[in-house]
Amino acid sequence: MQRGFILRQLVEEAFTMKIPGALLALLLLGEAASQSKRQSKANVKTPAQSQKGLHAAGELAQPATEEDTFVGVLPPVPDALALQLRSPSLAPLPALKALNNMKLFFLRNSGVTCNDGTAAGYYLRETRGSKRWIIFLEGGWCCYNKETCDTRYKNIRRLMSSSDWPQTKKGTGILSAQMEESPRWWNANAVFVPYCSSDIWSGTLPKSQQDYAFMGSLIIQEVIKDLVPKGIKHAKVVLLAGASAGGTGVLLNLERVAALLEELEAEAVQVRGLVDSGWFLDINHPRQSDYLDATSYAPTDAIKKGLRMWNGILPEKCRQQFKRADEWQCFLGYRLFSSLKSPVFVVQWLFDEEQMKLESIHLGSQSLAENQWNHIQNLGRELRNSLRDVPAVFAPACLSHTLITKSYWMEFQVKGVSLARALQCWERSLQESNKGPKVPPRSCPFHLIDSCPWPHCNPTCSALPGHPTGLEGSFMQTLLRLRPDVPRKAQEFRADPSQ
Repeated sequence: MQRGFILRQLVEEAFTMKIPGALLALLLLGEAASQSKRQSKANVKTPAQSQKGLHAAGELAQPATEEDTFVGVLPPVPDALALQLRSPSLAPLPALKALNNMKLFFLRNSGVTCNDGTAAGYYLRETRGSKRWIIFLEGGWCCYNKETCDTRYKNIRRLMSSSDWPQTKKGTGILSAQMEESPRWWNANAVFVPYCSSDIWSGTLPKSQQDYAFMGSLIIQEVIKDLVPKGIKHAKVVLLAGASAGGTGVLLNLERVAALLEELEAEAVQVRGLVDSGWFLDINHPRQSDYLDATSYAPTDAIKKGLRMWNGILPEKCRQQFKRADEWQCFLGYRLFSSLKSPVFVVQWLFDEEQMKLESIHLGSQSLAENQWNHIQNLGRELRNSLRDVPAVFAPACLSHTLITKSYWMEFQVKGVSLARALQCWERSLQESNKGPKVPPRSCPFHLIDSCPWPHCNPTCSALPGHPTGLEGSFMQTLLRLRPDVPRKAQEFRADPSQ
């Protein structure tokens, strides 16, 4: 308590007496070193080692590598001051409450805009001295004709306009600045790119040519250019991540980002992709008609129609594999993946809720017909098969959608391994091989796909929305929620229906 008071007093005096940054650095480092010596004698664990689950999973058990920005971990210091002490830049401290916040920047190129012509932009949290960057693309499906775009603008304007974006945004999950919440990326430069183009990050069409602009692919390019003065050219690792439509956007733009950084003469940057819930399939599902109404096309039809409307740009190697009428298939991960050179890690729920909604299956609203239940099971099988040849994958058998920006993202496991641990193993493999990930060793796996065939059969799955207890939803609770033919399912389980 006394040492914490001394540290706070040093900071306060630095501001009131205008102590130079270098002198303040020496004072703080001296006190930190003194604490380190005392605590090493007492054999006290660091916060990460004592955090439940982290040490057991091994997330922080390995020594720092050349990719890690900071060497070692400083001993515990009261509250947010510890985060600042870990930074190599100790010149005047910002307001402690703002440490987690990302600040809004609008693109310098005013010709690249959101759907309604307002300025596109990004949120940035800089970590001075860090050579690791994570750039996250937001998701939110798309619009693909005037009717769907008008409806989207009326009901979800933030996905088409920047007029109401806040000045700051707090990073969560893998974007968090808290070491306990994001053990590998808390000290990286974090960029959040809001989704305001409604084109699955593929469009290149300015607003002057019609009612709405669709410039998602160009927004990504301009964000990279705007980050050059902030140091991205000197990065060692750039992780392009995204969730849902943003995950698909990663697949569509990863090679273009790598090419742009090379064109900008970036030093020795490794560009990687992290796709969360953006690995969609084109499974045929029985429908009453090809589309339900003027604003509700089947997913594949929506993408076909949208690709023309957005003037969408596709990865060249994938596009060359298809006739012009079939180029839309490059939006599907399992079709596109083999044409990518940059390494990609895929996070995908085997029973993705949005995939099912796109197929007109709405869970919990009514009892499922037998063909719908069969379709859900088939979806799990097809997703599992489509990921079989992906070297780096984390696929739990849960009913959910998106994961990496949720604060509890490290709680899920596949075969006893958390996603944070799998990502660490993947990154280590990439450090050892410039050509791509090697076969993951048993001691550090990163190809993790649940083998159980039922929704929510993974014991780490979260409770279903609306579950009355708020506890984890077990597999049997899920069955009851979905309400299939209980006697028939009991027969498949070789169990008494009453059980």
